[in-house]
Amino acid sequence: MKLFTLLLLIHVSFFVSAQDAATSFDGHHWEAPYTLPIPKGWSIERFLIPISFAPQINYTGVEDIRFTPGWADAKSDEYWSYAFLWYLDGSVKMDAATVTNNLKYYYTGLVKVNGGGIPADKIIPVFTSFAEVKAEAGDVKTYAGTVRMLDYMTQKPILLNCKVHQKICDGANKTFMFHELSLQPMTHKVWSSLDLLWKEFMCDKSNPK
Repeated sequence: MKLFTLLLLIHVSFFVSAQDAATSFDGHHWEAPYTLPIPKGWSIERFLIPISFAPQINYTGVEDIRFTPGWADAKSDEYWSYAFLWYLDGSVKMDAATVTNNLKYYYTGLVKVNGGGIPADKIIPVFTSFAEVKAEAGDVKTYAGTVRMLDYMTQKPILLNCKVHQKICDGANKTFMFHELSLQPMTHKVWSSLDLLWKEFMCDKSNPK
């Protein structure tokens, strides 16, 4: 009984500490140790990982998002065009199946947390599919695929095209997973803007290698 009580107290203490960290984290004033550009007119959002709406994704770190100016405008070519970096602690094992599952958990949770009031007959399951492709310059691995989901803003099904880059920087026990997403085909000009974010990424502000 004493051991059970001790384990319970440890669990409660860890849960409270995690909640306190999430509450105290100020994404707009957080000093990232890497460089990820913020183009003029784009907006950002940052929050801690584990992700509150996708606890199945069992990593620790920070999510750092870049929204195109038109990402929330259904009339814009940039609608649902954005990118996000997962800055993860440690060396994270990654393959196409893991990327597929992670993004299924992610977008299932995202729709759920943003979809309050959507009629049940409009809800559709999230379907993700990714494959490893030829690694782009600087990547350990590169993946390409799609996310089929309900657009909680228009309440219509959408298909997001997606690229995911995996990078490990010298001398840092971190894993970088950079996700680019858009409704547009990868031949559209919006992808040049998304790709440029990653091309201009630097591992360390004091050491760009």
